[in-house]
Amino acid sequence: MSEVRGGGSRFLYDSFDAATARIEANERVAAERWSGLEYRLVQIEGALERLERRIWVGVYGVAAFLLAQGAEAVLRAAMR
Repeated sequence: MSEVRGGGSRFLYDSFDAATARIEANERVAAERWSGLEYRLVQIEGALERLERRIWVGVYGVAAFLLAQGAEAVLRAAMR
């Protein structure tokens, strides 16, 4: 860092590296975007797990209904 001469603002004498500042800003933006993507991915995974659970409940419900209908048919046939 260059030495401040005389008085006044250090920004008058220090060099400003615009390229480095731009790269750092882009890295911060990329990090924020990445964290946003990770958050959304977690939300999507949770929604998919809930959907899968609902589908399995539906499958088991249909299977239980069919088994109950079969058992009823067997019982009616046995009573005749």
